[in-house]
Amino acid sequence: MRKLCLLAAFISPLACAQVVSVEANSLMRLPNTASTLQLEKLVVADYGTLLVPSNVTELSVGELQLGHEARIAIVPGEQALDMKVIRARFADGSRITAHGAPGTYEKAARAGRNLNLQFKTLEAPRLIVDARGGTGAPGFVGLDGANGQEPGCTWGQAGHGFDGSDGSNGQPGAPGALVRLEVPREFPAELIKVDVAGGAGGAAGPGGKPGAGGKSKGCLVYRADGGKNGKPGADGQPGPAGAAGSVTVQRL
Repeated sequence: MRKLCLLAAFISPLACAQVVSVEANSLMRLPNTASTLQLEKLVVADYGTLLVPSNVTELSVGELQLGHEARIAIVPGEQALDMKVIRARFADGSRITAHGAPGTYEKAARAGRNLNLQFKTLEAPRLIVDARGGTGAPGFVGLDGANGQEPGCTWGQAGHGFDGSDGSNGQPGAPGALVRLEVPREFPAELIKVDVAGGAGGAAGPGGKPGAGGKSKGCLVYRADGGKNGKPGADGQPGPAGAAGSVTVQRL
């Protein structure tokens, strides 16, 4: 990578032609200082990954080379990414990923990033794009039931264990992306593999454990019986899958 040129490009992305190289088995992140980036040449070596931030909405590349199992990983974002490449050459197993993020207990799952991809010339055993939606957040675990009180020798019976509460349902998966491809007329359709499936629904929350009944207790005159255990809470339901996205292919 031309460090001086790259530094200038961080300040003004169009200030000079820029060459970016990602070494094998390494990760590099493009700058997030501008929404539009222009690269003269981009090379991602075998098993390398180039990360494109969410604020980048336009990426122009003169020459793109992806090595074996190399990736361009696009972070989820609200705006679509327009990526235009003049000359592209992909090795076996290379791919572009723009899948959504899985949901958590604090955040909902995110949809796959919408993409507009244009390749003027393309050499590849396959053009693989993964723009699936993120998996839904799991359901909350039900609360465990409290244990029953032990009996006394001069009063009452042992307390019953309390029931566990029900687990909550998993959250919906996020939608797949809307992907628009522009590829050379001669590139075979059977070599285009684009996955825009909706994310799987979140796992069901398991029900809470039952509380134990108060234990049996021996007294001088009699033995106090133990209390019954509570019932376990019911498991929630898995969340529904997200809606599938769409793929449009246009020939140049």
